[in-house]
Amino acid sequence: MIKMTETGVHNHLMKMEQNGEAIHEEEKKEYEEFTIRESPLTTLLDTINIGLSVVVAGFGDIRRGFALWVYEFFVSMSLYPLLIVYSWIGTISRKNPALRPTVVTLGVAGVLALEVALVAVPVFELTRKRLEIASATTVTCEMFRFMMKLVAIASACGPRCLNGNKPLPTFKQFIYFMFAPTLLYRDQYPRTKKIRWGVVVFHLLEIAAIIFYNTFVWERFLKPHWFDYGKSKTVEVGAIVRGIYACVLPGLFSWTCGFYCTMHAWLNACAEVLKFGDRQFYKDWWTKSRFSEYYRNWNRVVHLWFRDHIYLPLVPYVGRPLATFTIFFVSALAHEIIISLCLGFFYPVLLVEFGVLGVLMIPVSATAGRRFPNFFNVILWSSFFIGNGMLWSFYPMEFFARRNCPPSENDSFFIPKSWTCPEVILKPNWTFQNPLRIF
Repeated sequence: MIKMTETGVHNHLMKMEQNGEAIHEEEKKEYEEFTIRESPLTTLLDTINIGLSVVVAGFGDIRRGFALWVYEFFVSMSLYPLLIVYSWIGTISRKNPALRPTVVTLGVAGVLALEVALVAVPVFELTRKRLEIASATTVTCEMFRFMMKLVAIASACGPRCLNGNKPLPTFKQFIYFMFAPTLLYRDQYPRTKKIRWGVVVFHLLEIAAIIFYNTFVWERFLKPHWFDYGKSKTVEVGAIVRGIYACVLPGLFSWTCGFYCTMHAWLNACAEVLKFGDRQFYKDWWTKSRFSEYYRNWNRVVHLWFRDHIYLPLVPYVGRPLATFTIFFVSALAHEIIISLCLGFFYPVLLVEFGVLGVLMIPVSATAGRRFPNFFNVILWSSFFIGNGMLWSFYPMEFFARRNCPPSENDSFFIPKSWTCPEVILKPNWTFQNPLRIF
């Protein structure tokens, strides 16, 4: 076999063309020995979207997000030296009882000032320049977590500073509480004997898998319905209704995966690393028939904090119904603030679903849920289907309307743009057809 040089190949091709032989472009490439090109499988794999681009985009500007988290952390850490100073002042107040009301007021003002400092900078930064959704969610959720931690430890240690009947926690106890998967402060928690690193790795792999699965659900089943919303001047009501129904099932999948990722995988991984023994972060909320039981068991970490720091202190003064409503309103408002800071607009869909409709279902299911548990469990799950379909429709509609619609002088953080752009119309000659009609 004769090995042809590059010049030989070129001359051979020229000779074939002179003889009138047709040479296709692909045949010419086959004669080329070396050029810049990729392997066939590399080209094929580039067309497969596994959601990595969505994850990378979601954590955009991660350095700015990390800087905001560091700020929140150090503001929270400053409570410990302030407690030491407050205990010194408490010693003086024990010798001069007349100063006690002033000292109490000073302590409450100090905690409030710390809370304001913790909130002000992240909120200002996120409203000034929006972070990408994943980074913003991390910053805002950590902001609320630190706020609740500060209230818990201040409530537990404030009386110690005044009465002197119990020593302040050590800094090791303080820092452990700041990272422990609980919002209730105790000097000691039940601890396991060792860290099972295999369990930690398994839960971290679960978290990664859920993140990629959610990006797949978003790109394949949710985003296509709303990505172009606002590019046309009009949209039919039927198209919106079809989009909402199409988002019901994938929205529920994403919601349940989010629950498993945060309340099970993430909290169990943190608990294992910290040897935190009590892993009952939730109970079997999926079997409940009364909405009040669902709310208590869905997220016990937050529920117990609300019970100890809002509900029980308020009950003697305002009664149980108003105390319960206060809890729901505060929780719904906190969730709405997180969503607003992440998306860049205020659109209280979750506030209405959770803080209004959810509260109304508590008395409705209180007695009937006991008498007809199976039926009301179906109603509970039906509310999950409908509620998630609406959440995963209205928020993307507003998000893409603000992106696709032309700017207007009436644009506002608080006024939904999707109500006016595009114009929502009925289909011409639209009529209602009875789906139960037998032909």
